[in-house]
Amino acid sequence: MTLLWYAAAFALGAWVLQQLPVLPNLTGAAAIVPLAGLGLFLGRRFGRPGKALGCMCLACACTGGGFYWAAAVAQWKLSTELPLAWEGRDVELSGVVAEMTQPFPRGVRATFDVENVLTPGAVVPARVALNWYEEIEPGDSELAPGQRWRVTVRLRRPHGNSNPHGFDAEQWLLEQGVRATGYVRAAPAPRLLNPSVPGTRYLIERLRQQARQKLQRELPERPYAGVIVALAIGDQRAIAPDQWRIFTRTGINHLMSISGLHITMVASLVFAVVAKLWGRSERLALRMPALRAATLAGMGAAFAYAALAGFAVPAQRTVYMLAAVAAALYFGWQWSATTVLGLALLTVIALDPMAVDSAGFWLSFGAIAAIMLAGSSRLHRPGMVRGWLNAQWAVTVALVPLLLALFQQVSVVSPAANAIAIPLVSLIVAPLALVSLVSPWDGVAQLAHAAMVPGMLVLEWLARLPAAAWEQHAPTSWTVAAALAGVAMLLLPRGFPARGIGVIAMLPMFVEVPPNPGAGELWLTVLDVGQGLAVVARTTNHALLFDAGPSYDGVGDAGARVVVPYLRGEGVRRLDAMIVSHDDTDHSGGAASVLDAIPVARLLSSLPSGHPLHAAAVLSARCEAGQRWQWDEVEFEVLHPKRDSYNDAGVKDNDRSCVLRLATASGAALIAADIERRSERELLAGASQGIAAQILLAPHHGSRTSSTPEFVRAVGARYVVFAAGYRNRFGHPHPAVVARYRAGGAQALRTDVGGALTFRFEQDGVQVQDWRRAAPRYWHTR
Repeated sequence: MTLLWYAAAFALGAWVLQQLPVLPNLTGAAAIVPLAGLGLFLGRRFGRPGKALGCMCLACACTGGGFYWAAAVAQWKLSTELPLAWEGRDVELSGVVAEMTQPFPRGVRATFDVENVLTPGAVVPARVALNWYEEIEPGDSELAPGQRWRVTVRLRRPHGNSNPHGFDAEQWLLEQGVRATGYVRAAPAPRLLNPSVPGTRYLIERLRQQARQKLQRELPERPYAGVIVALAIGDQRAIAPDQWRIFTRTGINHLMSISGLHITMVASLVFAVVAKLWGRSERLALRMPALRAATLAGMGAAFAYAALAGFAVPAQRTVYMLAAVAAALYFGWQWSATTVLGLALLTVIALDPMAVDSAGFWLSFGAIAAIMLAGSSRLHRPGMVRGWLNAQWAVTVALVPLLLALFQQVSVVSPAANAIAIPLVSLIVAPLALVSLVSPWDGVAQLAHAAMVPGMLVLEWLARLPAAAWEQHAPTSWTVAAALAGVAMLLLPRGFPARGIGVIAMLPMFVEVPPNPGAGELWLTVLDVGQGLAVVARTTNHALLFDAGPSYDGVGDAGARVVVPYLRGEGVRRLDAMIVSHDDTDHSGGAASVLDAIPVARLLSSLPSGHPLHAAAVLSARCEAGQRWQWDEVEFEVLHPKRDSYNDAGVKDNDRSCVLRLATASGAALIAADIERRSERELLAGASQGIAAQILLAPHHGSRTSSTPEFVRAVGARYVVFAAGYRNRFGHPHPAVVARYRAGGAQALRTDVGGALTFRFEQDGVQVQDWRRAAPRYWHTR
């Protein structure tokens, strides 16, 4: 076995560890050394059979090594946490701004290295992420990496939305080493203690922030300024969400960062220039051969550029591979391409075992492995153009299973888009963006932006094509494994027997469809969107979305981050109806993103007549009491508001919320949005079919202004759901309201505790599932 196989076994062990709900005891690691010793002994003493058995033992030892190494790193990262007793309390501390800050509409976000906890008895993790709101003046200078501050903060333990097919913020925070989040308090006022704390990491982050500021000054109000920033310093958050959608649909999102291609290009350019100039100097050549000097210079350039990118996984992979190549050149070693890839893989996992759960890890190493497999065992070396086409073919085919598993979509137009974007971005825009960082002339950045404009026009046109991207449900694990095996067969050399079986192996990934409700059944999923509401109702052939969650501080919304990934992952390709209950942003904030991403046949809402969502929908109408329809033997009825309430200026938005009742043969559900006491009285007096239901989405997130005793008794719910954000500032749900429902016999469920909640109304009753219990991981807050 080669080093690559042992490195892959080590990575497999680290990946298995990331799937566990709890961390294992480390005592099992003691068996690794004897197992490895047995493998070496068998390989040397018993000929070919012994060598095969020895290789298996060594591979198992590597898998165990990866598993227990990842467990040890995880235990170390989890060793410090914020005690429950200190959540939401003022804590005074001093620390250093650790990374480049990230602006948002109400302020900036900053990661702090905590040096001293000044509040007696308080326990605070070593690294925290803080929001610094704009009303709090940071002093004479802008908040920047390397500054030491004395601040008073309020913290909470890491907590993120938990949904099927969704982003796991708690995992991401753990990987970053952040063990608490919170915000800076206005009083007492923050105090700058030291404007520049020494340290290489702080210096690099300060340079990155200064570079971003320089580019933003030179490109004011330019539409693609964020792209130039991303290509220069790797800050992908500078790119606008609508531009990310274009890059994703055209399959060039890998170029919109400091990728392996860009780092290799810079390293190669520096290598060539230094080799040429060094060889012309007799004195320098006598001190060190030009090849060695150029190797060191190219490696230094690669490392510096990767550091400028924040050292993301694709950049790490490239730097470690280049380091292996550089070592081979410097010392004259003969290393194969698989050895280089194996060393890079081993180094990445050793430094960060959690990297195996990141999309960048799989796409980066998958692409390189595909190129190596496609180029191996060829009798004749292809020309430059043919070689590039072969590599593009290999990467395109190899990444299909991974892209469908990770994002549930694959760009169909990516070959055309990459043919345009790769030379434009890699040879023109990215080099100009880099030069602009050291150039005193503003025109270099403007040239980079001008070069990007025509390319973006073509990419926008490609992205608008109806068939620009193939979108489907999330494939199951076994179909992805089969598809990857099929890809490996397809990339084997021509003439290899039975290569075509690879196509057959890929088919289950497309053919197998996720389960759907049966006739007369209803699946109701209350998504975890934080402080807000988003509910997906599915019958055999239809789907409805009730509300779309909140917007998040102007930097995204639940529609794009939670609802659309869930619908796509579950195979819901269109919505037969969407109901937006009322105008509050915690219910309507994500609706525009849903309408933009998924066909919606009909929009029902209580929104005012001039609201933009009316224009975005194909068919828009008011929701009014008495509206009824049936889908697949499931009854839907709008119970509120009454038609005349739209003409009553005295009715609050909350009391004009749409209320929907869904009824099946095995039970009913009532979605009450944000109605308050007034609307509850109206429902008790006028609902034609009554409001009794087994499942109730509590009015107004469990506020004291709702859930009157009469309403609670009339509904008689078996389960009451409180859709609320973790430690939300409103205190929802109110303890008295929760107690009232429990006294009435209802089981209280919360999205901030259980994550997404799914209720399946089936022939034998109602089945309940909460996502945090269905897919637990050791890093989840309990």
